[in-house]
Amino acid sequence: MRLFNAYHDDCGFQPIVVFDAAGRPVAAMLRPAKRPTGVELHCFLRRLVKEIRRHWARIDILLRADSHYCAPEVLDFCRAARVDFIFGVAATKTLRRHVEALEVSIRQRQAAARSDDKLRRYKEFHDGAASRKRVERIIARIEAGPQGVDTRYIVTSLKGGSARSLYEGIYCRRGQTENHIKAWKRHLAADRASCTRVAANQFRLMLHTGAY
Repeated sequence: MRLFNAYHDDCGFQPIVVFDAAGRPVAAMLRPAKRPTGVELHCFLRRLVKEIRRHWARIDILLRADSHYCAPEVLDFCRAARVDFIFGVAATKTLRRHVEALEVSIRQRQAAARSDDKLRRYKEFHDGAASRKRVERIIARIEAGPQGVDTRYIVTSLKGGSARSLYEGIYCRRGQTENHIKAWKRHLAADRASCTRVAANQFRLMLHTGAY
């Protein structure tokens, strides 16, 4: 399963690691160092949700993840399994058309202010790619600063909440999860996978997760 990853210029793995909102580890699965497909993510989430609901049948589940998870297979599964989600979305020409005018306006206002402070605005709309069966609620975060304009997109099944509160209050809390992963790796050497068999490396990953 060990593969070469051009971005990291090294061979290794890219495990799927899940934490709950309180920072407690939920699952860790060893996998090759490549972008996961929608089918792979669907299979993993199906097992994960099934196991959670085996213990807590009526619990509400909200999945928060990056744009890798914004795949048709994952979105369809979430709706069928009554799982809410808030995922990052890769920028496309279709999405950019919704915010082009706002990007120009924010850039001009930030430049007129002659300040190094960044100007941030949000826009909410509904759109759907050709690969999706339905339109989704999309939130765009547009930020203008001295270095230019930066726009990020998220998709969510949540009906309530303002665009700002969903992006800053829920989605951006993924940053804390990244800190958990860094601590998991640095303090417990969880990224060490020096065994010669997949099962042994997966067991090592489970031990590191249990230690965390």
